[in-house]
Amino acid sequence: MTDILLLTFVFLAAGVLVVPIASHFSLGSVLGYLIAGILISPLLTLFNVNVSAIQHIAEFGVVMMLFLIGLELEPRKLWSMRARLLGLGGGQILLTTGAVTAIGIMLDQPWSVSFTIGLIFSLSSTAIVLQTLTERGLLKSDGGQASLAVLLMQDIAVIPMLALVPLLALPELVNVINQASSELAPASEQSLSLIDGLNSWQVALVTIAAVGTVVLGGNYLISPIFRFISLAHLRELFTATALMFVIGIALLMSLVGLSPALGTFLAGVVLANSAYKHELESNIAPFKGLLLGLFFMTVGAGINFHLLTDNFLLIVSLTLGLIAVKAIVMMLLALIFKLHGAHKWLFALGLSQAGEFGFVLLSFTVHNGVIPADISELLLLVVALSMLLTPLLFIIYDKVIAKQYNKTQAREADEINSEANIIIAGSGRVGLMIDRLLRAAGFDTTVIDYSSERLEILKRFRLKTYFGDATRPDLLTAAGIDEAKLLIVAIDETDKISKLVKYVSENYPHVHIVSRATDNNHVYDLYAHGCRDIIRETHDSSLRMGRSAFEALGIVRDKAEKMIDVFNDHEKKLMLAVADAHKLGVPNYENEEYIARMLTLLEEWEPAVGVKMQAISAEASADK
Repeated sequence: MTDILLLTFVFLAAGVLVVPIASHFSLGSVLGYLIAGILISPLLTLFNVNVSAIQHIAEFGVVMMLFLIGLELEPRKLWSMRARLLGLGGGQILLTTGAVTAIGIMLDQPWSVSFTIGLIFSLSSTAIVLQTLTERGLLKSDGGQASLAVLLMQDIAVIPMLALVPLLALPELVNVINQASSELAPASEQSLSLIDGLNSWQVALVTIAAVGTVVLGGNYLISPIFRFISLAHLRELFTATALMFVIGIALLMSLVGLSPALGTFLAGVVLANSAYKHELESNIAPFKGLLLGLFFMTVGAGINFHLLTDNFLLIVSLTLGLIAVKAIVMMLLALIFKLHGAHKWLFALGLSQAGEFGFVLLSFTVHNGVIPADISELLLLVVALSMLLTPLLFIIYDKVIAKQYNKTQAREADEINSEANIIIAGSGRVGLMIDRLLRAAGFDTTVIDYSSERLEILKRFRLKTYFGDATRPDLLTAAGIDEAKLLIVAIDETDKISKLVKYVSENYPHVHIVSRATDNNHVYDLYAHGCRDIIRETHDSSLRMGRSAFEALGIVRDKAEKMIDVFNDHEKKLMLAVADAHKLGVPNYENEEYIARMLTLLEEWEPAVGVKMQAISAEASADK
């Protein structure tokens, strides 16, 4: 017990101390865990710890990660991204795999080994790239969205890779592995299996039945079981149930000889549209994070530094060669898919490293006799070193490339010398119209926008707009928020809107805020942050379209407007009545209290509204 506690403390302490420091320097959590593993490696050697045995346990974090990836892959979302997924993502995997395979064959490696290395190196680091793009505000740029499509396709491609790799096994390696296994395990000791002793067609039937069980169970069993669990009102039971599902699916796949990762990924996709999707995600994510962290620490602890020092020039050359090959492939795809300027460089440099799944696949290939262990150890160092160099590539992008391509966007915020007591954040479709409206009525405004391209366009129409990020407190102060009467929030990013509204509500309660909201959930979020003058983006246009529909049905305009007014008043009262049931961060369709109250009020109030509207419609018919 003492040994287990000591080992657990060492791993936890290493992660807790090193990962925040790595994140602070924009290295990302994956590199933080790798560095933590490297630092504790001498201590683990001193304690004679079997790092490989711990890694086998930690690999279950990968199974959980694939389950969570499956949960995010809603079929509708994938279909809308199909062109970029197949074109950019699929093209990148094929071209990179082909290029690396050709290089491997030229270096006298068997084609199967070269092809497997190509598959492994075609993957990039989802964790590092997404985190870096998000932190730098680049995820919604053209280069960021292209990168997201490629990373998503790579995550999907891991599943067929796991299925394909065992078919590439080298007979001589398989014989060595089988012989070693038979020597280590007693003859009487056999792992549980549902397919032992079955012929090929029986194995196929059992496998299909297992997959069918996962699909049907995901569709028909999850909801009833979670409803039953909710009767106990115990949070830990939800966590236990979520773990039970993932472990049970992984176990079933193992019993029929399939990859546990394949089964959990499939289950995640099946549950992508489930009402309990976020419940499963929130309960599984902490365990996934801890186990993945442990996995990456074991990878770091298992790095062969003697191999690194003995082959330093070779490993560095392979790493730089890999980055160059991937960058060239990405640049070619960027040109084909018309990514221009700094975006193509962001795309090419950002995805030019190997990824965290490389560690998983390398371990998998050695266990299945596909790649020799000595080559795997060499490639492990290449993967780790390429990931370690990724922050440097982003620094090169920021300091050199982005400045050359986007000098106007990189400029400092304008000095604001306006004395207007109305501040408008954003000068896009919404902000521009409000600005024109207020100026036409004789009011002065201070308009702030962070898009230098839009500012250059507005200058041509002689519209004064200041460059800067309206969510920055110092810029708000310079714009005169202390003396302002009115703040109109017209920017188009949900998180930034919420951040700005919350800050001004808490620090400048005298300022009246009129804020744009992207949807109903956002309305309630802004209401919780203190804003009481909230305009939904599509609400008024929807009402106007409804009025036009009434007119097309023969109802005169004034009567149609009255009907719309009745419905709009009802809608406002309804939203206010359920506002306190909203929970920040929880979609309303998953909030049982909100749903129950909304259904009750709809049953009580909607018939009366219908009677009023139908009476107005009848009046219109009688007047004809």
